[in-house]
Amino acid sequence: MNIYAILYIIGLVLNFEGAFLLLPCITAAVFRETQGFAYLVTMAICFVIGLPMMILADKKKKEFYSKEGFSAVAICWFIIGIFGALPFWFTHEIPNYVDALFETFSGLTTTGASILNDVEALSKCSLLWRSFTHWIGGMGVFVFVLAVFPKTAGNNIHLMRAESPGPQVNKLVPHLRDTALILYMIYTFLTIFEIILLIIFGMPIYDSICTSFGTAGTGGFGIKNDSLGGYSVQLQAIVTVFMVLFGVNFSFYYLIVAKKLRDALRMEEVRIYLAIIIVSVAAISINIAHMFSNIFEAIHHSFFQVASIITTTGFSTCDFDTWPIFSKTILVLLMFVGACAGSTGGGIKVSRIVVGIKVSIKAVKSYVHPRSVTSVRLDGRVINDDTERMISVYTVIYALIFMVSMILISFFDNFDFTTNFTAIAATFNNIGPGLEKVGPTCNFSIFTDFSKVVMMFDMLFGRLEIFPILVMLSPRTWRC
Repeated sequence: MNIYAILYIIGLVLNFEGAFLLLPCITAAVFRETQGFAYLVTMAICFVIGLPMMILADKKKKEFYSKEGFSAVAICWFIIGIFGALPFWFTHEIPNYVDALFETFSGLTTTGASILNDVEALSKCSLLWRSFTHWIGGMGVFVFVLAVFPKTAGNNIHLMRAESPGPQVNKLVPHLRDTALILYMIYTFLTIFEIILLIIFGMPIYDSICTSFGTAGTGGFGIKNDSLGGYSVQLQAIVTVFMVLFGVNFSFYYLIVAKKLRDALRMEEVRIYLAIIIVSVAAISINIAHMFSNIFEAIHHSFFQVASIITTTGFSTCDFDTWPIFSKTILVLLMFVGACAGSTGGGIKVSRIVVGIKVSIKAVKSYVHPRSVTSVRLDGRVINDDTERMISVYTVIYALIFMVSMILISFFDNFDFTTNFTAIAATFNNIGPGLEKVGPTCNFSIFTDFSKVVMMFDMLFGRLEIFPILVMLSPRTWRC
């Protein structure tokens, strides 16, 4: 284990976090809020610790491989959350540091689960930082670092592979730095485009920025107590479309920009993702039609909530916890499905589910025709045995973590099964709202600090897709 390589990366990331904190500082200056001093102090702490760490490690050998890359990513996500929570605690807007950590980890992992009873009581700069953590965590801290700071040490593909969602990570172009830059250019363009559209259709500039940060990162932190329920139907429709867009594999957009339309249309995962949305919207719209004045209103709310849940964004326009069991069942299932690999969405991912189904069909066929040789394909390409094996391992570990988390929080918080089950589903899949006591009109403040810590780990397990955290926690990783 090359400790110096990890120290260098931690120092680099702390410096970037210090730079990110400039945005809430500027916001505080614009709105003349004294809470901005807390962000300045936190920024100074990040630089005071990060700069010496980089200087110390820069003189040492900084080559790293898979275990260093995975461990560095996991450690840095913990550190970003620990330091990112300080402003909430310093300002006493969230006086309990565990709650401040929960809110920050929820933001960075794009979960959107909150412990706040009154969101609107926060200062403007804190609300912006809260939403900006979604944008930072959506595409990934290390993807950003690789895009703007190409001279990081070692084999950078290990950093990107540890942080990027999906069963496998491929370069869009030969150079990894160019791949990271392309991803962030697409990400930034879509974010700015949404901000402009929201402003054109009447949303205040500040609200548009915060909402777009939450949509882009598929995080869902609202700046109003009713999430997006108080905005116009047109504004809600714009957010709905962009939630769906940010749930698409970003390789799809690259292929379109590169004028490879045929390759883009061959992306099976994107087609199935859109098909799931269409079928779910149709089913729920019919089921809830009687609850609204007309079918178009039912379709609007159904489309919004389906897009919000499958992309794991977590915004809401109404209390879907009051919908019929059939509709709530579909939404809970969509929590697990999630968005596309290579998007900012969470969940298991459509590609894993598609490959898992194909592998199961392949296994059944092997019993019928033992000597037949068949291969599993996705987008016309053969899925190798290693990818099949990792998807199977991921599924088993996913189920084990889910069960253990359920047992732990049920022991310390004796709430009903639906509350505890959907609380874990919402945090592990990086969604935000669940049902019953953690429904869209409620929050997670009812849980004990222990349960909140369990759910924070679940958020990180979900965002980093399990393996980086397991590698970091493994004693063998730290043996020289």
